[in-house]
Amino acid sequence: MTVLNLFGKHQAHLSGHRTLPSWRSVVRGYPQLTISPAILIAILTAWWVVSHVLQAPTYIVPPPEQVWRALVNGLARAPWDPGGYWYHAGITVWEALLGFAMGSVFGAVLGFTIVHWPILEKSTYPYVVGFQSLPKVALAPLMVVWFGFGLEGKVFITAVITFFPVLVNTMAGYQSVEPERIELAYSCNASQWHLITKIIIPSCLPFLFAGLSVASVLAILGAVVGELVGARSGLGMLLMQYNQSMEIAPVFAVILLLAVIGFLMNALVKLAERRFCFWAYRQRGLIGP
Repeated sequence: MTVLNLFGKHQAHLSGHRTLPSWRSVVRGYPQLTISPAILIAILTAWWVVSHVLQAPTYIVPPPEQVWRALVNGLARAPWDPGGYWYHAGITVWEALLGFAMGSVFGAVLGFTIVHWPILEKSTYPYVVGFQSLPKVALAPLMVVWFGFGLEGKVFITAVITFFPVLVNTMAGYQSVEPERIELAYSCNASQWHLITKIIIPSCLPFLFAGLSVASVLAILGAVVGELVGARSGLGMLLMQYNQSMEIAPVFAVILLLAVIGFLMNALVKLAERRFCFWAYRQRGLIGP
């Protein structure tokens, strides 16, 4: 019995060691908690070295502590205070959300409609490509002429910028449906409505969310571009003011704030994708490293 007990304890000891995760498995399983903080630390260290050790001019690269102080001071003000960041960030986010919603809905509906009727696709494709090749930033001054300095121009330019990624990905998703699946559905007496809702739309969802993921980041760009051309409020307007007065630390602070806003909008799209397109995440987990 003593030998058996010792053997059992030895086996339990070995099994306990096998269950402990190695550092490689932790890094591979949770890169957002290991590699991402390491990258951030490396960037901040390089920034500190450039500003303090290499003594770069503050009007080129301000020290990290100055940027942090400007960010804290801007966020310390009340949300209704026009002198703070919350007020202008709320306006920029509202413009980005409205433009993102308009551009995404119009792009998804138009892309689905164009591909569903081949004659419409062939007749409108040259115009879609031609309009897509236009530099969207160049349209921003025209939006100011048409809509003035109000909300409408920023929303419109944001919708134009976010429209094309959703349009192209929706078309690609529709075209990715295997003809065999459609023929099988018709052989089972499936109606046109069941074909669209049960086969085509689920097949389009991974492509659609890929377009929405890109458009969510471009929405912030569209709102800021519209504010840079002409606006009375918004983070883009703050960037123009700080740049004209050569306040570089607040410029960096606003840029960091815009990066955080873009990351949060993209994260919301990823959450929606995980909720409504969960099978794509399962496939990624099966074929992932």
